[in-house]
Amino acid sequence: MDETEADAGSATGDEEQGTKRFRAKRDAILSAAAEAINEQSAKGMTFADVARRVGLNTTSVTYYFKRKEDLAAAAFEHTLDQLLAMIDEAGHATTPRERVRRYLALNMERLARVQRGEERAMAVLSDLRATEEPNRTRLMNRWREVFRRTRGLWGPPANRAETDLFGARAHVLLENTFWLPVWLVRYEPDQYARVEARLMDVFDHGIAVPDGRWAPQPIDLTHEESEPGRAAFLLAATRLINELGYRGASVQRIAAELNVTKGSFYHHLDAKDDLVIACYRRSFDTISDAQRLADAAGGTHWQRLASTIATLLDVQFAERTPLLRTTALSGLPGVVRTAMVDRSNRIARRFAGTMMDGIAEGSIRAVDALVAAQALMALQNAAFDMRKWAAAMPRERAVAMYASTLLFGLFDDRALR
Repeated sequence: MDETEADAGSATGDEEQGTKRFRAKRDAILSAAAEAINEQSAKGMTFADVARRVGLNTTSVTYYFKRKEDLAAAAFEHTLDQLLAMIDEAGHATTPRERVRRYLALNMERLARVQRGEERAMAVLSDLRATEEPNRTRLMNRWREVFRRTRGLWGPPANRAETDLFGARAHVLLENTFWLPVWLVRYEPDQYARVEARLMDVFDHGIAVPDGRWAPQPIDLTHEESEPGRAAFLLAATRLINELGYRGASVQRIAAELNVTKGSFYHHLDAKDDLVIACYRRSFDTISDAQRLADAAGGTHWQRLASTIATLLDVQFAERTPLLRTTALSGLPGVVRTAMVDRSNRIARRFAGTMMDGIAEGSIRAVDALVAAQALMALQNAAFDMRKWAAAMPRERAVAMYASTLLFGLFDDRALR
């Protein structure tokens, strides 16, 4: 080798080292951005905070990402890429059941690495729809690809009814894996394998006993509003926050939705955080009312559970008075966020109590009620996103099909009959 070749080889090596360093630093910035997004939402994230998390100055971060919006978009894209990688790996299994089992296992392995500090959490996708163009279109197309490939875990549908059912299953599976990090922290790491097995048991066989019938009784949740104007603000805010995330649903947008001034907003509420807290309380009160009224109506505990879930799904699909999604949690102050999660857990425990009593009387299958309750929380919470899907069929059929995913399992086809 002559000197020219040696110099060329040295230059190539330096270039490769420089590329590795660039990628490593960029990946570290993306991980820090994901962490900030999960705590403060994409709109609340700042370059200064991200730089602090990776031990850089703000100028160094802007070298990689010129705008905050581009950094947030890159963090979202990284999450979507990770999801697609897990879905594709799971897709190599031979049956739908084994594919779902593998996808869940990959998620649990990832969360265990996060818990051990070997990996940082993925950015939650709550603000995806609030991103600016041209990022928004690219990211939403990527998200649709995630959904399409998840639906493909059940194989090619034979007809429109199977397409609808597989879509409901895909949505419930994805939302449950997104909800996992919120409640998994209540378990010791050496219990993760057990949690995985119990959650897969619910996915596999559902909550109902094998001969359980779907015959819910609608629950009347109507009541007089003491402040109709304030209630209108809460409903408008809930719809916008569900669609755009906490930061994306600005006070101005909420006021515009109702065709009123920002001054009218502050007549009803002191601050935006107060609005989100009020929206959460209204949503949690709605769920609690459904649970309480189902208990008051009597019947088996399976009947009470089915009626509660059916009523809440109808509320979500109707869109008029939806429940606030937990995606707004990332924008709230820590103390408030903790209080809202605590209220969510109390509601989940009531679902768990209903299931435990149903197991004792023989109307509900023997499941881990605490794990199954969290799965149900994810199911009813995320149903708002399926309102267009539900609008394409009779409401009663949409509710039964969506509920079947957990009540009868992700591989039970009775909803097609």
